[in-house]
Amino acid sequence: MSVKITKKTYQARGQFNGGEILENKPIGFPREGGELKPYSNLFYWSHAWSDEGSTIGLHPHQGFEILSFVFDGQIEHYDTSDEEWKPIEKGGAQIIRSGNGISHSERLNAGAHMFQIWFDPNLARALEKPASYNDYRDADFPVEEKEGMRIKTYKGDGAPLMMDSPGVEIKEISLEAGNHQLPTESDKIYSYYLIEGEVSTSEGDMEAHDFLRVEDETNLSIEVKESSRFFLVVNPKELDYLTYYQSAMANA
Repeated sequence: MSVKITKKTYQARGQFNGGEILENKPIGFPREGGELKPYSNLFYWSHAWSDEGSTIGLHPHQGFEILSFVFDGQIEHYDTSDEEWKPIEKGGAQIIRSGNGISHSERLNAGAHMFQIWFDPNLARALEKPASYNDYRDADFPVEEKEGMRIKTYKGDGAPLMMDSPGVEIKEISLEAGNHQLPTESDKIYSYYLIEGEVSTSEGDMEAHDFLRVEDETNLSIEVKESSRFFLVVNPKELDYLTYYQSAMANA
């Protein structure tokens, strides 16, 4: 049984353009430090924001599936496939299946907050495929409301987002104050980022931007002290391929 909180202060940090864009990273790149390293097919997770707005210049990607989720403000995206800037509004998302290679640029407009999360779809196969991407609006994703809970599904039953990385589910869960039981399965790993609010778990208290990893539990008990919002990524505990991180560690 395992419930582990990683406080914001123990996460990796990053920045671009002299601090115009700032980041806290529950899972940073291996060289960046922070408590957590990649696990399952979850390779990287960054919360990025910009108070004044700033642009990350054109840069290449290969292999990984790179997902962006906007939870405040607006971002814009440019890539070498379409060669035009396209906006992604609050509540929207984008997936880049970087395949055999694509270059892109990102602009965080003033007040934007976003997650960028990388998944390892099996690079040996992914590198043989052409790059592709899809953009989604907030209204594209199904929402379910029940018993003091609102669940928006980005990846999973009824959601349009398609990935090559196996076994991934992605949801945003809003909880009203009170006690909640969130079901879990023993063959999956559950990663929760607390976007806003304050909650208590068996491992301790969580504040905004703390991160929770759960596995080998039959359910997760949460006491919500004030209305709170989680971002949840579910990954399989076991994969039928070696990830990039596993291969790198084996050869280190």
